[in-house]
Amino acid sequence: MKRYLITIQLVLINLFLSAQVEKNKIDSTTAQITITGVIADSTTSLGINGATIELSWVALTKDANTTNDIVKKMSLTTANGKFIIGNIPVCEKYTLVVSSIGYDTKFKEIFVPQSARRDGAQEIRNIGTIKLLQSQKMLGNVIVTSTAAPSMRFDIDRKIFDVEKNITAQGGTAVDVMKNIPSLSVDVDGNVQMRNSSPQILIDGRPTILTLDQIPADDIERVELVTNPSAKYDASSAGGIIDIIMKKNKRTGINGIASVGAGTPGLLNGNINLNLREEKFNFFVSGNYNRSGGQAIEETGRQNKSDGQITDYFYQSSTNERIRKFETIRFGMDYYIDNNSTLSLTQSFNNGNVLNNEIQDQDYLDKNESLNYTGLRTANGVNAFNRNSSRLSFEKKFDRPDKKLTADITYNNGGRNNESFITNDFYAIDGTDYAPANMVRNAGSGNDHQFTVQADYSNKMSDDKRIEFGIRSFYNKTSTNFGTYSIDQSDHETKLPLSNNYEYTEMVNAGYLNYANKWKSITYQLGLRVEFSKLDGFLVDSNFNFGYAFPDGFNNLGYALFPSFFLTKPLSENEDIQFNFSKRIRRPRFWEINPFVDINDPLNIRQGNPALRPEYTNSFELNYFNRFNKNAGTFLAVLYFKNNVGDVTQYSDTISTAFYQQLSNAAISPDAILNTYINAGYTNRMGAEFTVQKKLGKGLNLIYNADMQYRVTKASVNKLDLNNKGFNFGTKLIANYKFITQANKFFNNLGFQFVANYQGPRVIPQGRTKQQFVADFAMRKEFLKKKAASLSFSINDILNTRRFGNIYETENFYQDSYRRWSVRTFRITFTYKFGSANFDLFKRRNNTADFETDGIDSAD
Repeated sequence: MKRYLITIQLVLINLFLSAQVEKNKIDSTTAQITITGVIADSTTSLGINGATIELSWVALTKDANTTNDIVKKMSLTTANGKFIIGNIPVCEKYTLVVSSIGYDTKFKEIFVPQSARRDGAQEIRNIGTIKLLQSQKMLGNVIVTSTAAPSMRFDIDRKIFDVEKNITAQGGTAVDVMKNIPSLSVDVDGNVQMRNSSPQILIDGRPTILTLDQIPADDIERVELVTNPSAKYDASSAGGIIDIIMKKNKRTGINGIASVGAGTPGLLNGNINLNLREEKFNFFVSGNYNRSGGQAIEETGRQNKSDGQITDYFYQSSTNERIRKFETIRFGMDYYIDNNSTLSLTQSFNNGNVLNNEIQDQDYLDKNESLNYTGLRTANGVNAFNRNSSRLSFEKKFDRPDKKLTADITYNNGGRNNESFITNDFYAIDGTDYAPANMVRNAGSGNDHQFTVQADYSNKMSDDKRIEFGIRSFYNKTSTNFGTYSIDQSDHETKLPLSNNYEYTEMVNAGYLNYANKWKSITYQLGLRVEFSKLDGFLVDSNFNFGYAFPDGFNNLGYALFPSFFLTKPLSENEDIQFNFSKRIRRPRFWEINPFVDINDPLNIRQGNPALRPEYTNSFELNYFNRFNKNAGTFLAVLYFKNNVGDVTQYSDTISTAFYQQLSNAAISPDAILNTYINAGYTNRMGAEFTVQKKLGKGLNLIYNADMQYRVTKASVNKLDLNNKGFNFGTKLIANYKFITQANKFFNNLGFQFVANYQGPRVIPQGRTKQQFVADFAMRKEFLKKKAASLSFSINDILNTRRFGNIYETENFYQDSYRRWSVRTFRITFTYKFGSANFDLFKRRNNTADFETDGIDSAD
């Protein structure tokens, strides 16, 4: 309803302006005028920051019978409500329209006397204070409130999710946030996928070296999903983009939010966000601590084969006591150079560590499933990291908000180190030693440096026409030194071939152009991105170089071009249909090309492939979007097709005898499987996704998502057939309910959230993933004046079923396994919001005394 009222207001204002054309006929002169004033809250008399000022006038040519179009100029108020609009040609009358979120729109006429309209005159006009009424008022015993914004919103090319409404993730990490977002699935290691593809993770639109479990959920404002990015975005986003927007309050005065929580197993979290906004400065700082524990489990069963016949069996089960500790601090400032220009500096520090204590039982059986011998493996380790991020940003808005220039420099750097001790004992059936024990020590360290420079310009020249272009340069340097040492009975260490010392640099330079316009009823956007990428890797110990350059010459220049286009046609006032296409690239990640051998699991070892090349994706989408009448909800249906050429594909095979001998005394099984990567011929994904958001009654909001996909992979390696195809289905339900009543104080502002997620079996080369179902529940009670405090209780994984499993079936082996790193958790969190608009850092009253009126009455 409020949206319709605002629309009617704007229509009436435009009609009013048009009606003034004939009243405002004067000759243009060389005289100019500057108009200043203050926009304030009618209740507190404090200046309103960020209010939009639109000044309109009509100028005439020397021919009194010929008029120009209505001319408009816009500005925004500063922190204390001041505004200034200069370099305006003098006319007889102007119309000023003032609008701000949470306030009623207001307009005012400004008349200029004849004496100020002489050639060459420079007039400064102070119109005094304009006071705005708040749009929400308490009238007697009737409370008028606006309906809360939904937790999910749709834009033309993205879905937007409000993290504040995701109470099951409160006190957790970004991994917990992703679990509750439609279109996303999260595996046991915290890796996220969008429609069964790996998306690019961004923070505030820029690359990051943080993992999702290193980002506090309480620091996230919203998450934006872009399933098929346009040419504006980094081309290495074949799996889509997840953009995590961090909180940064800009309200006048001092504001903050603090929370503390605890739970089981071993949960402890604390978070504080502070913001101070005054005059030309905005300061912000946040700190977060997150600790979690629990016992993770893993089970694997294996049948080894030769010529199709089972030769022996292997079983292992593991328990891992894990403790994670993360600390984060973010701070920065915005400097408002003028109404249209802002300079921002942001700095963050992240560090943490993960402690693991694992015990693994192993059973080795013959082909008749009779026990031959057993094994006992213990592994104790610690992984630590530190991450720093610095960003300097500039934003310039021109004569209107939708014409702007942004530029920023981002530098991410950090270090990591890890150490572990592994012992594997082997016993005969009678309990005596079966074979000598293997003892291994691993020690590693590394450094990462990322540097990104980006500039973007956009200009909406009319309601339909828009142009945007930009440039970007990305540089990444990583170095790792990892040593693996075999320890004998006398504690003497021997360095194994598993040791690895490597470094690599990656560079991507890009530019893009997007043009949007309208043809009849169809809105279209055409875009082209050009990217040149290069990766240089070097194995220090073996003096081995690897990497790639795309394109590597003029003959394959097409590899550097990434077109995109979007076509949108409205079917009715509430319905749109859109078709879009984009070409993207997926560059191999460093662990996929790093030849280092990971032996943390003696049955399933991992190794990268330095010969990998980037894969290219042609992505098509057909979207149907329906906004239900009376704000009752939304419906989005998507048909999509993705053609991945040279798809980076994981495959598995038993290790050779020669390779096992290289890993002698490394505490691994002679029947271990080697997991590595190749470039497949292609992988095609065809699917349909449906998302509906529906409001039922006054307090219930439902979001339901279903994704159905058919996948075909064509690949082979060393005469090993990796072709596979199959159908998979996933669905997610998010239910939010909130009591809004005056009859019972306890139930008033009490909210509940329930999230249920099912992922069906999904085909992979040589097998399939196992189905999984998980459900989360949370409740939150808001209390105190203005709902300043809240107490929440959450249960993650109610049924204790969050686990990730695979089934591999090949000519050489059959393996059934599952892992779970997350465990069922119970958490209680208390949150308190505070703030004061009257706080003055500079000990100076924030009022309107700096202005002297010219005798014109204030618009009260």
